[in-house]
Amino acid sequence: MQFLISVIDDGTGRATATEDAAIDRFNSKLQDAGQWLFAGGLGAAAGVIDNRGDSPVVTDGPFVESKEYLAGFWIITADSVEEAMALGTEASAACHRKIEVRPFH
Repeated sequence: MQFLISVIDDGTGRATATEDAAIDRFNSKLQDAGQWLFAGGLGAAAGVIDNRGDSPVVTDGPFVESKEYLAGFWIITADSVEEAMALGTEASAACHRKIEVRPFH
């Protein structure tokens, strides 16, 4: 099964050197276990495009107004939701941010 582990930033800003090192260790663990598919950090600036009407509407910002935004993600493989949640727990400790875990359909 594949899972998206989302990093949710609530205004803490960029990772510290200590957090970067912990993230690197977590990344290495995923890679060594063959669970790493892809990961990346995201900038705070975003744009939203809605082209469902007569003409596209482009707005700034994250998807909705919020103090929280998607700051990064991992795409992993895990044998179960429980295993993915355990990895999400480790990810939260590594990056010192809230984490959301979702399976791919």
